[in-house]
Amino acid sequence: MWRIGMGAILLIALALRLGGIHNPILDHPGWRQGDTASIAKNFATLQYNILYPQTNYNGPPPNYVELELQIVPIIAATLYKIVGVHEVIGRLTSIAFSLGTVAVLGFFARWLFASEIAGLFAALLFAVMPGSFFYGRTFTPDTTMVFFLTCALYVITRTLVDEETWSVRRIAGGTALLTLAFLAKPVALAALVPIGALIVERVVSGRTLRWAPLALLLVIPLAVLYGYDRAVASHAEWHWASGITTLHVLPALAGSFQSLHALHVKFTLFEQVLGMLAYTMIGPAITALAILGFIFMPVAARSRTLLWSWLAGGLAYTYVVVTVERVDYYMYLLLPLAALCGAAFLTRLTSAIVNRPLDNAVKYVAAAAGVLALAGIVYQNLEIVKPYYAYNKQVYRNAIALNAALAPGALVVMGHYDPSVLYYIGRYGWEEDPYLWTPFDEQSAIRKGARYFIDIEKNRFNRNVELCAWMQRFPIVNERAQWLVYITDPARVKPGAEKQWRAFRNAELRGQARQWLDEHALCASGKRQK
Repeated sequence: MWRIGMGAILLIALALRLGGIHNPILDHPGWRQGDTASIAKNFATLQYNILYPQTNYNGPPPNYVELELQIVPIIAATLYKIVGVHEVIGRLTSIAFSLGTVAVLGFFARWLFASEIAGLFAALLFAVMPGSFFYGRTFTPDTTMVFFLTCALYVITRTLVDEETWSVRRIAGGTALLTLAFLAKPVALAALVPIGALIVERVVSGRTLRWAPLALLLVIPLAVLYGYDRAVASHAEWHWASGITTLHVLPALAGSFQSLHALHVKFTLFEQVLGMLAYTMIGPAITALAILGFIFMPVAARSRTLLWSWLAGGLAYTYVVVTVERVDYYMYLLLPLAALCGAAFLTRLTSAIVNRPLDNAVKYVAAAAGVLALAGIVYQNLEIVKPYYAYNKQVYRNAIALNAALAPGALVVMGHYDPSVLYYIGRYGWEEDPYLWTPFDEQSAIRKGARYFIDIEKNRFNRNVELCAWMQRFPIVNERAQWLVYITDPARVKPGAEKQWRAFRNAELRGQARQWLDEHALCASGKRQK
């Protein structure tokens, strides 16, 4: 029955994760998927080396970036070399890791609560959480991190709670899994809180503790993470991880301690992101079950310390990081915990119903009610993330059309921030805000080889009167296109372009820049195309 139940749950999980499997990576979160997909493609076509991840922007390649170990992209790139570049491979890789987490949680809960039904409940709850099944099919690294984090906590918790003598195999396995979790995404460092709490609990209880293997278990993952980060940072142009931490996260945290107002703002944001966690990631119904699980924990639970300290570590991370980077999938590491706690409550409820002297008919009615409740939860969760599957089909068509129309291998400046759009245009170059980009920036890009400027955000481009006026020196590929493309080849500059530019500059000095453009029917305001 255990195997049949797990098989059925895995099929439900797979069915939910196959939704939108063939969508372009323009669906949510397009930015992150664009980065991941471009790194995978560049592994396959430019440099097949996991220590040298690179994106498509910031000029001609190589464009190395400081990010987590690119496990999903390197797997996808390996398959790309066999079957060609297909983004669905990246999605299928994430699905495989997500289904693995479903299965691991089944074993985790079965051991933690000494109940097979608890294992089935935990697997089922994680399978149908909105954040779990939606992000479990996105071309991103987060699902991989959650898989290794869950595996590591399962193995290490069993070692610390059950084992008096630790085998080399058990310590080596826990160390490897924890290392992969940290490398998959440093968010997994939050796991140190429950591991530390379990160590303290073992010391306080007077049980034997082998410090040498324990030190290896903790030091090796941290040392490997540090070594990887230093290796990638040494040649990266974009320092995403350290940049976000030093420029945004730490200053925001420090600022929250400098005034009561800043602290109040921080707690307000904390409340908001917890709302995101409860709604779009765990789902309202399962959130309620998880809270009830903390309150009505089964007596047979092998470690309450694990669950409470996991919660503490996750909430501390959420307070420090997610209140700055307010993205719901950054709280993914709390979903397995919610599944375990929800399973704890459902196990206790089921046991109470089964063991009461009720007629079988009443029990059948209760079981039927449970099935209907599950169907309602799944429907509600699907509706919650339904907007996430949407993407702009016209944007996709425009990007694919440009991929076919522009000169092969040409560098471009794209007037829009979104790696997923640049990915489908199929070129390297720059992605920039057309309102902030200047003629000097454009000239610098042209000297480095940029041969097209793609006007995606028309309103912002036209409001940047200097850039728009300067760009009029170049011909346009297709005047009727939704996205105007300027051919920024110095050899293609229009006759009289410099004279026109000087006339605009003189009008600008008189404070009549917009008036001059209007008089010459240039840079008229238009609707934003995306």
